Amino acid sequence: MQDERTELLKLYRQMLLIRRFEEASAKAYSQGKIGGFLHLYIGQEACAVGTLAALEPRDYVVTTYRDHAQALARGTSARACMAELYGKVTGCSKGLGGSMHFFDADNHMLGGHGIVGGHCPIAAGAALASKYRGDGAVTVCFFGEGSATIGAFHEALALSALWNLPIVFICENNEYSMGTPLSRSLSVHDVSQKGPAFGMERDRFGASDVNEVRARMQVAIDRARNESKPTLIEVALYRYRGHSMSDPGKYRTADEIEERKKTDCLLVAEGKLGALGVTEAELLAIAESVDAEVEDAVQFAEASAEPDESLIEAFTYAPGV
Repeated sequence: MQDERTELLKLYRQMLLIRRFEEASAKAYSQGKIGGFLHLYIGQEACAVGTLAALEPRDYVVTTYRDHAQALARGTSARACMAELYGKVTGCSKGLGGSMHFFDADNHMLGGHGIVGGHCPIAAGAALASKYRGDGAVTVCFFGEGSATIGAFHEALALSALWNLPIVFICENNEYSMGTPLSRSLSVHDVSQKGPAFGMERDRFGASDVNEVRARMQVAIDRARNESKPTLIEVALYRYRGHSMSDPGKYRTADEIEERKKTDCLLVAEGKLGALGVTEAELLAIAESVDAEVEDAVQFAEASAEPDESLIEAFTYAPGV
């Protein structure tokens, strides 16, 4: 019971950190302190946190341009993430990538990719490298349901199944490919059915309970690690904000959003923690700790320097060229 309590508290704090980080990012963007695009993960936190909790440090993470949550859950500091959003040299990509291109080699976070579906073959390549080296690492690849109609997605699945690569493909199905509902974008709404077409295992579940996400992902990750077999998983979830900060989300009703908030992963976790004997005071202490960490990250980003011309050569040419 104590181990279960301790572990869920850890996962809850990670989800709350992501939620508060994204809210602070939205505020800074509205103030003009963050430029470019900004895609928020609010509402989807259990998927990233539960999945990455099932990984080992040697494993690799490849994801889309909605990448803040994966970076934070993987261990990239809130300071480095916020500084990247601000375009500062102290950011995880030296301020040169911005919101859509978080990268952290030390934590095996391989991006942050802006081309829809284009990162799936990159993830397959990382898994191929692991198999070639025999290092026992697993690659997880996050993508949205909008990627499921992209050619690169199918190519990645085809080769991963053919070569028995240690990879787990995770479709984060939030029902709206940018602003297009499933009924107008997919003839078959169950994306996981595409897995057996390539000869790989599949799974499909919702992401309101972070413990369930972790447990279901663990099965696929163990399969990849122990049998070198790929899996396609579809996770049903829901984002409460628009596709990006430039999207007012008028294609959804307020009633629809409020109905989905009733199964918010944070509320579900709070209910489970209460049943495990966690008090309101303990939850408040976690919230205060998270708020302080996010505020520190904002202050750090604002005080950091912008990248200068000294980085141009190092980020344009390979060493020694």
